[in-house]
Amino acid sequence: MDIARTNSTPLKLAVIVASNREGRFAPVITDWFRARAAERSDFTVDVVDLAAVDLPTALSHHPDATVVAELAKVSPVLADADAFVVVTPEYNHSFPASLKSLIDWHYTEWQAKPVGFVSYGGISGGLRAVEQLRQVFAEMHAVTVRDTVSFHNAHGHFDEDGRHKDPTRPDAAAKTMLDQLAWWAHSLRDAKSVRPYGA
Repeated sequence: MDIARTNSTPLKLAVIVASNREGRFAPVITDWFRARAAERSDFTVDVVDLAAVDLPTALSHHPDATVVAELAKVSPVLADADAFVVVTPEYNHSFPASLKSLIDWHYTEWQAKPVGFVSYGGISGGLRAVEQLRQVFAEMHAVTVRDTVSFHNAHGHFDEDGRHKDPTRPDAAAKTMLDQLAWWAHSLRDAKSVRPYGA
């Protein structure tokens, strides 16, 4: 296999927008992050917005037609992705139920792929949600990268047009996280091309 050629192929990054609440701040954070990722040549980006997906919390081995239709909106994107970034708020010291449903309705789609986090919230900046998500994704056989992007008291950092008022630090944090994500994604993609995960 030509590793050099594989490494030159852009990584497919799925950005998952976790919040589905009315009046959510998620689009501002997502647009900011997507612009950072778009500046890079090593990623192509797809967005999975959970406000546009309605997955039930109760799992079934034989989902009905409605659930199958909802899964069809997201499952192919997750399966095709080389890496993920989860954009999540913190709700009650945890992450949104919509995100847990998405995770639980899938399994092999997560395996042996890296996950990064962009979190936001009040004083904690969503970091408590991220720490819980690390445990959940470990159970899915995913690899979470160490560095995150976190916005404490997020509303105050952006102007009315969605631009960050002082982007130097968050831009640097996004670069660090994406660099780590790219390293893991390339390494795992190359490894899986030689030996399928779990073989």
